Amino acid sequence: MKQRQLYLAAYDISCNRRLRKALYVLRAYASGGQKSVFECFLTITEKRQLLEDIAQVIDPEEDRFILLRLAGAKQIRTLGKAVAPQDGSFYYVG
Repeated sequence: MKQRQLYLAAYDISCNRRLRKALYVLRAYASGGQKSVFECFLTITEKRQLLEDIAQVIDPEEDRFILLRLAGAKQIRTLGKAVAPQDGSFYYVG
């Protein structure tokens, strides 16, 4: 099984067309999220592909995107109605 890291992906996009495209890209990689912030459990290959995909969508002069690796994600606590992420023997992207 490939090693996955927990990342937080967030964007601020000014154009509605690019915003919809970025949302579509992020949903393909995310395991959860709200509005413009998503949590993603990614392998190195998936991380590279996500960055390539989002680079084709955003305008670097007007938009912002950040992919932040969250350290210490070995013990995940959830509050409220949240569901702890499951990392099975496979991971579906798309």
